Amino acid sequence: MMEKRVLTKREKEIFDYLVNNKTTKEIATMLNISEKTVRNHISNVMQKLGVKARTSAVIELLKLNEISL
Repeated sequence: MMEKRVLTKREKEIFDYLVNNKTTKEIATMLNISEKTVRNHISNVMQKLGVKARTSAVIELLKLNEISL
């Protein structure tokens, strides 16, 4: 669990897109980065949160008010 807010601006941006039903490919295109980079950001957030799934990361980020629906 995160004690403090540690999401980078880019990580937050990516999860904002994910909760708005964007695919990895769509996010990569919109941000002009590779799909692998998007997946790396997602993995980094999951690791920071200590979760094993994207959906779990989204739930935790919502609870922490890092992202909103």
